[in-house]
Amino acid sequence: MVLCADGLSGIKEAIQTAFPETEYQRCIVYQVRNTLKYVSYKDMKGFATDLEQIYLAPIEQKGYESLQRVKEKWEEKCPHSMKSWEQNWDILSPIFKFSMDVRKVIYTTNTIESLNSTYKKLNRQRTVFPNEKALLKTLYLATLQATKKWTIPLRNWGKVYGEFSIMYEERFEKN
Repeated sequence: MVLCADGLSGIKEAIQTAFPETEYQRCIVYQVRNTLKYVSYKDMKGFATDLEQIYLAPIEQKGYESLQRVKEKWEEKCPHSMKSWEQNWDILSPIFKFSMDVRKVIYTTNTIESLNSTYKKLNRQRTVFPNEKALLKTLYLATLQATKKWTIPLRNWGKVYGEFSIMYEERFEKN
């Protein structure tokens, strides 16, 4: 349905090959962090507030207009800061197809990054597995353990689920 990922090279192409109907969305949090590398500390708060006008815009056109305003406003102080927004607009803009409730669920990869961190920690503790089945069992148990920490329910999940079931009706029926 929707894959939210950071800027890992080749991920979009790999997903499109394996799952051609998947909507690829660049992680907004990753994009913002990457952008703020080019901004001085004293300008960071104002710059970040201006960036919000892009990804919190109600529709893509307004988001792109906000992008142009931010670029014009900060171009002199931070000339390289907005290049990646323009270069990656095609993978940043899918978020505008969704309501604000859905956006809050998909705009970040923090949950999956946390899960990946759990897997990395597991891998550091044990680098050799007797067979593939042992590895899969270990990953399964680590996933179960990690999900126990996920105690905060997603806000408006019923509404989000409903929107996904309408947008991706044929895929919901398959599963």
